[in-house]
Amino acid sequence: MTLFERIICREIPAKIVFEDDNLIVFHDVKPEAPVHVLIVPKQVISRIGDAGAGQAELLGKLLLASRKAAEQLGILHSGYRLVINHGPDAGETVPHLHIHLLGGRLLAWPPG
Repeated sequence: MTLFERIICREIPAKIVFEDDNLIVFHDVKPEAPVHVLIVPKQVISRIGDAGAGQAELLGKLLLASRKAAEQLGILHSGYRLVINHGPDAGETVPHLHIHLLGGRLLAWPPG
């Protein structure tokens, strides 16, 4: 069971922004920006490269949830960044697809 599955099952506490039947959004425990939340599907997909056509609707819901989270967290209009890591070279540490939503400060480009 991944760390995120344990959060979804409430075995590990998290500061939850919102959730529905398909996903959960919660604050990252090691934030890289003033606003840093994770958007996590409840269905386990190990990483974005493992998602298939059958998960297209769920992937769309994750992206739409990012807008809702940005609005609730007060950064919809100032701007935010979405990050999906795939594999160790990209910094993936939990083998459960998730989107990082970062904002609340000027974000440099290029990242990394």
